[in-house]
Amino acid sequence: MEETITTVPTVVDTAIGLNISLNNVWLLLATFLVMFMQPGFALVEAGFTRRKNTANILMKNFMDFSLGSLLFWLVGYSVMYGSSMFGGLIGNPLEFFAFDSSGFGDYANYTDLMFQTVFAATAATIVSGAMAERTKFSAYLIFSIVITLVIYPVSGHWKWGGGWLDQLGFQDFAGSTIVHSVGAWVGLAGAMILGPRIGKYDKNGKANAIPGQNMVFGTLGVFILWFGWFGFNAGSQLAATGDSTITIGKVVLTTNLAASAGALASLIVSWLRYKRPTLSLSLNGALAGLVAITAGADAVSPLGAIAIGLMAGAVLPFAVEFIDQKLKIDDPVGAISVHGVSGALGTILVGVFSTSDGLLYGGGYKLLGVQVIGVLAIGAWALGMGFILFKILKATNGLRAERLIEEEGLDIYEHGESAYN
Repeated sequence: MEETITTVPTVVDTAIGLNISLNNVWLLLATFLVMFMQPGFALVEAGFTRRKNTANILMKNFMDFSLGSLLFWLVGYSVMYGSSMFGGLIGNPLEFFAFDSSGFGDYANYTDLMFQTVFAATAATIVSGAMAERTKFSAYLIFSIVITLVIYPVSGHWKWGGGWLDQLGFQDFAGSTIVHSVGAWVGLAGAMILGPRIGKYDKNGKANAIPGQNMVFGTLGVFILWFGWFGFNAGSQLAATGDSTITIGKVVLTTNLAASAGALASLIVSWLRYKRPTLSLSLNGALAGLVAITAGADAVSPLGAIAIGLMAGAVLPFAVEFIDQKLKIDDPVGAISVHGVSGALGTILVGVFSTSDGLLYGGGYKLLGVQVIGVLAIGAWALGMGFILFKILKATNGLRAERLIEEEGLDIYEHGESAYN
């Protein structure tokens, strides 16, 4: 009898400990996959831009992660996940001082902090692509700091920190809007205030193509992002045991299907519209599918994921054309279309394709309405804060590189070195 009494708690404790260990290991593995997306972004941006600015592109991506890791640890994490203040508008930034290694749920604070840090770095690096080839490096560092400390964590708190959007029922599983659209709308504000690159538009306003230096870089970068996205989405389950194991498998499948469908849809649309099967648009179509499925990867069926990917990929070429030729906004890598338009579309479509409460599954219009509210609210926040930030930078530090520097390349003048010696 005594042996039974001492053995049962030991078995239970062992099982609990193993459960926590597995969840921590899985979340850290997902963290490493998401961090690997940083070189993916760097390669895509470097490949889609000109060789004279390669070192500048790589430096910005490198510093996004370096600065972001320090600042998100210091303040951003608490703003995003601290106790809600002012009706769920912001987390308590002073809770950093109470931060320790004790866990909550099935994973430790340190593990969660690292996972959320790589997400914050992703939001910041999206801005880099939209403003590439003409932005002062000092200005870039400043707005990267503001995004990490304020813009991203505040709107992130609205959902993931238990804020007002979460209470409303808004769904964004891994960040189609919270991460990707935030970066894109800040980038949109920056690109508008910055203006187009020299030579992008002729005197009649017609857009001129400025080819990127290396589509091998671009293709490799997209494959790396696709690979890392499995950690981005599946890791957002935040656990790997019990029913979470099934959900992880589903998320990986829906993520892959949406990316494949997005690439195929962009290929077909670009082939029909431009009479050529365009590699650059097909690559961005895959990314559009990935961004779009991120909001509902856990909530939609495989068939729903394909539908979301097809729609995002089909819309992508038109979005790029509209922004580039109609709005006259110079976005060298298509970041606004890929992360902003696709992120908003994918988030809204959760209200249609969610198998639990989506419109097509008898859930009515309630979730769809909430999704639209969330997309508009976060979009307005990111775009508005972006305008304020870049207007201040333009009036103080300066935002755009001088004409000579832009013409001859930011690498030599800003960094004193070239990526190709």
